[in-house]
Amino acid sequence: MCGDADCGADRRETEGLIGFFVNTLVMRGDVRGEPGFTEVLQRVRETTLEAYAHQDVPFEKLVEVMSPERDLSRTALFQVMFILQNAPMPRLELGEARLEAMAVETGTAKFDLTLSLEEQEDGSIRGVFRV
Repeated sequence: MCGDADCGADRRETEGLIGFFVNTLVMRGDVRGEPGFTEVLQRVRETTLEAYAHQDVPFEKLVEVMSPERDLSRTALFQVMFILQNAPMPRLELGEARLEAMAVETGTAKFDLTLSLEEQEDGSIRGVFRV
């Protein structure tokens, strides 16, 4: 994750940079009142759009401002991670060698629940739940 607001991958001045640009947005879901599925999706949509409006705020700054109570049994701000990888992976070649990304399983989960989705070349979506 980029630790500074002005090193975001969505900025023109950084578009030629190579690096690990991750945009972690912390959002709270509202399921009060036993809403139906469509209502939950609408609430998630609204929350997500609000979060995107503030996506340049560095995660470290958010933690600093919120000053959450620390508990070693869970992460400070969120316990569920949703990952959508919808940017195409470029072919990596070094001379005649072709490099391929491989998933590395650590055997441990960083969060209570992680849903990771990846868009495939044919337009389909492949997903994995980790608990």
